[in-house]
Amino acid sequence: MKASSVDRLIELALEGKLRALGRLLTLVEHPGPEALEVLSRVAPRAGRAQVIGFTGIPGAGKSTLVSRVITHLRRRGYKVAVLAIDPSSPYSGGSIMGDRLRMQEHAADPGVFIRSIPTRGLKGGLSMAALAMIEVFDALGYDKIIIETVGVGQSEVDVAHAAHTIVVVTMPGAGDDIQMLKAGVMEIGDIYVVNKSDKPEANKTAAYLQFALEKEGIGRGEGWTPRLVKTSAVMGQGIDVLVDAIEEHWRYLKDTGLAARRVASRRVLLTRLMAEARLNAALSEVLEEMRGEVEAALEKDISGAFTLSEVLARRAAERVLKGSRAG
Repeated sequence: MKASSVDRLIELALEGKLRALGRLLTLVEHPGPEALEVLSRVAPRAGRAQVIGFTGIPGAGKSTLVSRVITHLRRRGYKVAVLAIDPSSPYSGGSIMGDRLRMQEHAADPGVFIRSIPTRGLKGGLSMAALAMIEVFDALGYDKIIIETVGVGQSEVDVAHAAHTIVVVTMPGAGDDIQMLKAGVMEIGDIYVVNKSDKPEANKTAAYLQFALEKEGIGRGEGWTPRLVKTSAVMGQGIDVLVDAIEEHWRYLKDTGLAARRVASRRVLLTRLMAEARLNAALSEVLEEMRGEVEAALEKDISGAFTLSEVLARRAAERVLKGSRAG
């Protein structure tokens, strides 16, 4: 796509044309020249929005909580974008888009844009597409960009490199609370939420979390004392307190200069994922070219086929380097 066409799409999106915004998001969803063209145009405009990551254990009610938070952010005059990271279908690779369906109450609001995207099997819970879309939303004037992760457990730490503010959501009766707090996703929070706090054992779970915050040192640190908030998304309780905590953390990041560092961290991760995608694509092409050679080696001696891995890696690297020099 020509640079002039991308510029026109950006102009239309800035005018509020949602189809143009959707087209830009589609262009950056897959690595390639078109994605790079869009990112090169939007990057100078980006870097002002607060990116808020919602993560935590499955079943904690993240989608309902996010929907409530959107409502309160809109009441405060913010323009909100949501990236709902859905599990990838093992057959099509597409997302199930359940989160978008659960947020339909915002569908008619021109100040809210919700996009569901698949994880593409990434263990960290984020894809290159999600990070690229953040840049697009940021450049187009969205004040708050919410990432709702898949909720697969403690491997979802990539969101810490993408978001300014991490909200970790748990719920009463989630199992061994103390063990749950000790590693992985529970260590990256800026704000911890006990959702479904109208349920039994909510106070016990909150007490465990408070103990961990004070004694175990969980959270990202950097001079910020993590907040603990009790909510009931279904009942609409505690949402204002949660949004206040999100706003307070944003002010802290801007006052300390950490907000800009978060943007740099996000862009480093995006660059790495783009490089990996390019390398994987080159490797797939080389492997397809060598299919006959590999199959012949397997028929003769299985160990001989594995020695071709060095050849594959070298040819893929050469292909990437050659393409880089050509560009």
